[in-house]
Amino acid sequence: MSDEKKTVLSMRHINKTFPGVKALSDAQLTLREGEIHALMGENGAGKSTLGNVIMGNSQYKVDRGSIFFEDEDITSARTDERAQKGLFLSFQSPIEIPGVSISQFIRTAMETKEKIRLKTFRDKLKTVTKTLGINEQWINRELNVGFSGGERKKIEMLQLLMLNPKLAILDETDSGLDVDAVKTVSRGIQTFQQDDQKSLLIITHNSKILEYLHIDYVHILINGKIIKTGDASLIKIINEQGYEPLITGQGE
Repeated sequence: MSDEKKTVLSMRHINKTFPGVKALSDAQLTLREGEIHALMGENGAGKSTLGNVIMGNSQYKVDRGSIFFEDEDITSARTDERAQKGLFLSFQSPIEIPGVSISQFIRTAMETKEKIRLKTFRDKLKTVTKTLGINEQWINRELNVGFSGGERKKIEMLQLLMLNPKLAILDETDSGLDVDAVKTVSRGIQTFQQDDQKSLLIITHNSKILEYLHIDYVHILINGKIIKTGDASLIKIINEQGYEPLITGQGE
């Protein structure tokens, strides 16, 4: 019997253009079960565009190419359909939803897949808030209303662990966080990864959060094109020399 890991996500020759901007150019990426991939690049490289394309944001409909999730073509699938199949995207700037509590939002999202008993939900929510060091009183507050940027990112981790997707895409989750918040986010990622069938794509231009994780592959995105894929040693090159050696082909 083959022990080869199952392919979770396959992006094939993805192209996306906005007026006057080639956001993604022939982007290709394969992510397997249990792997953590980091997508790195300078600001404006197209990293967030790639995350939104995978998640099916209606404003990011691809011009050409295909996306497969667990061998199913989801290129034309709606965002909610992708979420129900097991995709999750954390936002770079989580939005406020007045009038909807964090608890209500998460339970509604969970019940799009299957009904869950209130006690079971509350018990799990209590366990996860404790794991992340989140104040339990938060869960009755309106989603992201009045929360700082770091607190919003912690709530994103709460959603991740409660929804328990097959593949999580974290878009600049570490952006603007202090050291303690980065540790909380890292704890959430590590807890998620305790299930070796779960996969992660971490989009970042800052390697700080990657220091707490075992990264299987690093993809370098420059001007909408993945110019290099390698192991975690690429992170050291970026930290020491920036992206220029990789662009010129000298960062081998």
